[in-house]
Amino acid sequence: MFTSKPVCGWAFALGMALPLCGATIIETDLCVYGGTSAGIMAAVQAKRLGHSVALVEPGRFLGGLTTGGLGATDIGNKAAIGGLSREFYRRVARHYAQAAAWKYETAEEYFSRRGSGQSRASQLDGPDATMWTFEPSVARRIFEGFLQEYDIPVYREHKLTAARKTGARLVELETDRGVIFRARQFIDCTYEGDLMAKAGVAYTVGREANSLYGETLNGIRAETPKHQFLVPVDPYVKPGDPSSGLLPFIQPGDGGKPGEGDHRVQAYNYRLCFTTNAANRKPIEPPPNYDPAQYELLGRYLEALVAAGHKPTLSQFWNPIWMPNHKTDINNNGGFSTDFIGMNYDYPEADYATRERIAKAHEHYIRGFLTFLATSPRVPENMRREMQQWGMAADEFTETGGWPQALYVREARRMIGAYVMTEKNCRYQETVTDSVGLAAYNMDSHNCQRIVKNGRVENEGDVQVPPMKPYPISYRALTPKAEQCENLLVPVCLSASHIAYGSIRMEPVFMILAQSAATAASLALQKQVPVQKVDYPTLRQRLLADGQILEWTAATAAAGVEYKKLPGITVDDTDAEKAGFWHPSSMVTARLLGIGYLHDNNEHKGEASLTYKPEVPKAGDYEIILLSPPHSNRATAVPVTVNIGGRAQTFKVNQRDFASQGFISLGKFTLPAGKGLTVTVSNQGTDGFVVADGLQLKPVEAPSP
Repeated sequence: MFTSKPVCGWAFALGMALPLCGATIIETDLCVYGGTSAGIMAAVQAKRLGHSVALVEPGRFLGGLTTGGLGATDIGNKAAIGGLSREFYRRVARHYAQAAAWKYETAEEYFSRRGSGQSRASQLDGPDATMWTFEPSVARRIFEGFLQEYDIPVYREHKLTAARKTGARLVELETDRGVIFRARQFIDCTYEGDLMAKAGVAYTVGREANSLYGETLNGIRAETPKHQFLVPVDPYVKPGDPSSGLLPFIQPGDGGKPGEGDHRVQAYNYRLCFTTNAANRKPIEPPPNYDPAQYELLGRYLEALVAAGHKPTLSQFWNPIWMPNHKTDINNNGGFSTDFIGMNYDYPEADYATRERIAKAHEHYIRGFLTFLATSPRVPENMRREMQQWGMAADEFTETGGWPQALYVREARRMIGAYVMTEKNCRYQETVTDSVGLAAYNMDSHNCQRIVKNGRVENEGDVQVPPMKPYPISYRALTPKAEQCENLLVPVCLSASHIAYGSIRMEPVFMILAQSAATAASLALQKQVPVQKVDYPTLRQRLLADGQILEWTAATAAAGVEYKKLPGITVDDTDAEKAGFWHPSSMVTARLLGIGYLHDNNEHKGEASLTYKPEVPKAGDYEIILLSPPHSNRATAVPVTVNIGGRAQTFKVNQRDFASQGFISLGKFTLPAGKGLTVTVSNQGTDGFVVADGLQLKPVEAPSP
C-alpha cells in the first residue's frame, strides 16, 4: 500500500523532483530512514517482497560511505558476503569488465598494482565475478540502478524532527519539510541511530567498561601500540612548561583508568578519492584562515623523527589504497594523520546543524594537514615534493567541489537491544543460533583521544585484534526490547558493545543486515506480529533462499572462491600460529594456496611473526618452499627461520622476486617424522610489505641409479 496526500514542498526520487503540496502524509508498508548503502538494500528487499516502501534520507546524497569515498571494501573475508550485498560487488565487477570502464590506465596496470598480475578478463568475467575496489561514482551509479530497477521512491533532504508512537508501536515520523511518513514497519539505517533515539529506544554512546560484558578489549586502553607517535614529542606550547598550555589537537586530562568506560567515540575522518594523474587532478585548497601554527604538533613530530635518525615518508602519515582509473581511497595511518582525534564526541547526539559544523571542522583539519605537508619547510623535502603531486580526483564528488560528500562516522549511537553482541561472539566464546549474517573484520577501534602521558604526546584507543573466524550476528541484536518498540529494526546502529561493533561496522555487513531486517519486517507484516515475535526458522529459510550466508563452515569458506591446493604437504596461512597483527588481503585471486593470504601492511616492524608447524608423516628429504605472492611493494629481505629439532637457520627472502612466481625455495632438508619442524616468517627490519600465504614441503625423490 502506498498513498500520498498533496502537500507543499518537494521530494526527490533519483534525479526527479516530485511535487508535494500541503500537510503531506506519505503512507507505505515500510519506511526506511537513512539512504545509506544499508537503507538502499533494505528498500530493495522490501520491494522484492512485494511491499510499498519510502526511503527517506536527511541529506542530499545516497549510499553513505560506499559512495562517499570508501572504495576499499573492509570485510575480513569476502566468502562471508552473500545476498544483495554480494550482488552489489558483482555489479561492480560487471561495470569494470566493460572496455570503457578504465580511462586513465589499462586493466593490467591496475591489477598489477593491486598485486594480482592478472588481466581484467580473468578477474572480472563470469556471472559470479566480484570486485571489491571501486570509484565513488561507480558505486553511486550502481545504487541508482538498483533504485530505478525496483522503482523505489526516495525523499532526500528530509531531516527527522519527531517520531510518534501508540503504545510500543511506532506510527509515524515527521521531517523538517512538514512531511509525515506513516508505515506499519520502520527500519533505521542511519549511521547515527536518529530514528531509534526519537522512538525512545535505549542506546549507548562511547566505550563500555570491560566489566560490563566480561570483555578484555573494551574501555580505556592501558597501552596503544598502533597508530602511535614513534618518538617522544613535547606536548606543551612552551616546551617543558605545562603551565603554558597544550598544543592544538591534544585533549586535557590523564585519559582515565584503563578498562573503564567513557563517553569517547573513535575518531572520524574523510576517505579521500585523490589522484596523481595530472589530467584529472584538482588542487587541494587550504582551509579558510589556514594557520600552520595549528599544526605545531605535526612539525615537532617530524623534527623529532629526523633527530632520532628516522627518514619519514608520506606513506607513514596516510594510507593510499589504489582504486581503478588511477584514483585512491586514502585512510588514516600513523600517530598524526587524517583522523581528527577527540573532536567528534558531540556528534552522535547533536542536531543536524551541529553535525554539519563538526563535519566541516573535520574537512578543514584534513585540508590544513595536507597543506602543511605540501608547503611547510618543517616537512622533509622528499615528503613535500611527493605531497605536491597529489590532488582531488576532478571527476569525483563534483557537487561538493571534489571533496568527499560523507564524513566517515565510524561509530555513533549503539542500540541496547534484545541481545548485545560482544567480544565473546567475535572469539566464539558465545555463539548465537539466530544468525542473520556474518561479520569477519578485526575487532577494530581507531584512537579515541590524544593525551599527555609521562610528559609526551600519546594517542589512546586503537585496537586491532582479528576474530577467530567469521561469526554469526544475532537477529535479536537488530530488535529493540519489546516494551520499547515492536515495529522497528536497527541494522546499522545495532545492539553491540564498542569493540564488537568495531568488527561488525563494515559496509558489506550493513547491507547484509539491512536485507535481513527488511525480510523480517515483511514476515512481521504478513503475520501481524511484533518484530520480536518473527518466527526465526521461517526467516532463516527465506534468508538462505535469497543467498544470505548465515554460518561459517569449511564449505562456506571454500564457496566464496575456489580453494587452491598444491601437491605435497602444505600449511595455509590460516592454520599458522600468529603473533602481532596481520591483515587479510582483499585480492584473493592472487593467492597461491587456500582462499587468501596475509600481509603486515608495511607497518609495526618487528611486531609481527607467523609460524608454520607442519606435521611430516614420513621421515625423509624434503624441499621447503615458502609461498608469498610477489609484488613491487614487497620486502626484499624477509627473515625466515627454519627450525628442525631445535637447530635453527635464518634465511633472508626476497618477496619482490617475480621470477620465483611466489614459490620461494629455502632449500632441501632431511626432516624427521612428526612435528619437529617450524618455519617462522618475521617482519623484523623489513623494507616493504611482508606477506604470508602458506608453506609447502615437496618430497625429494631419490636419484635414478
